[in-house]
Amino acid sequence: MADEAAGSGEEAVSTRDDALRLFIFKSEATPNLGAFTGDLAGLRLPDQFKPWRAVGAVAPGGKPPHNLSRDVIESAITARGYQLFRLSKKD
Repeated sequence: MADEAAGSGEEAVSTRDDALRLFIFKSEATPNLGAFTGDLAGLRLPDQFKPWRAVGAVAPGGKPPHNLSRDVIESAITARGYQLFRLSKKD
């Protein structure tokens, strides 16, 4: 029975990864810097670019903006809690 419970927990983790909601933030300190994270509060975003402002979200399975790879973003969030990206400067 204990083995069955452990197996169920591993399956739950793999299905959770498929349903990750991405939250998009913008740095107030560095205006052309953005970030994706898996939590609405942005608690794991880097301190050196604070304050951060939430600017949007991407539904589970949705396409991220700016033609960025969802797989790369989700891998970075899993590894360190966020993925940074730079916006091009508009003149």
